[in-house]
Amino acid sequence: MASTENTDDNGTRRRRGIYLLPNLLTTGALFSGFYSIVASMDGRFEAAAIAIFVAALLDGLDGRVARLTNTQSEFGVQYDSLSDLIAFGLAPALVMYSYSLSSLKAESAVLGKAGWLVAFLYAACAALRLARFNTQAGVADKRYFQGLASPAAAGLMMSTVWTFSEFGITGLSAASFALPVTLLSALLMVSNVRYFSFKGWPGKDHVPFLWIFLFVVLLVLLTIDPPKVLLAATACYALSGPILTVWSRQRHRSRRNERQRDAQNSDG
Repeated sequence: MASTENTDDNGTRRRRGIYLLPNLLTTGALFSGFYSIVASMDGRFEAAAIAIFVAALLDGLDGRVARLTNTQSEFGVQYDSLSDLIAFGLAPALVMYSYSLSSLKAESAVLGKAGWLVAFLYAACAALRLARFNTQAGVADKRYFQGLASPAAAGLMMSTVWTFSEFGITGLSAASFALPVTLLSALLMVSNVRYFSFKGWPGKDHVPFLWIFLFVVLLVLLTIDPPKVLLAATACYALSGPILTVWSRQRHRSRRNERQRDAQNSDG
């Protein structure tokens, strides 16, 4: 555990610790995001996409390691948010811009501006999503995310880049799907659409057996064709939010109508 010194109001020096292991994982996620940007600048879009998924894996581990080793800290929380902004906000936006959106300027100046503005919109929405998540921590229902989580949005973006680049579809020929995918990912992050967070199962530390089986199947499929499987998985998850939200609202409306009918019947 590294240490830093701070001075309180009385001028007394206080030592604060920075826990090494979880922050090393966060640094690894930050490095992966930075490497993704560099790889995309060199035209290595497959490596850029893989780096973001590595960042997502490390991001999922740092918080769990901190909880398991009881090394949570406010520093770690803030550092993790800044790392997420780079790895899942700025990096995917720049990768997608280098991959396809930058080619729109060859068509017209207006489309060229639309390309980088949509990329900026994604980065800005990721920042807004992270800020909203941080302010709602401790009060929001842990079973659900409000809006698409930034790692999931980045996964949708990068699996799209990875899959289509394998087919040799890049540049202007990819803009017809790169633009709507980027715009949709950005808007879903700042929406009020609810997504399963895969936290807070009814059995607390237990999960349904079906999810274990599905996880094994997913691992098998990933070994066969990683980009297409990741694209299918992230697309299904992105669509699950609107479906869950519509279903929840319809169920709430039907229950409210039933209560109104029961009240009318009891009055009659």
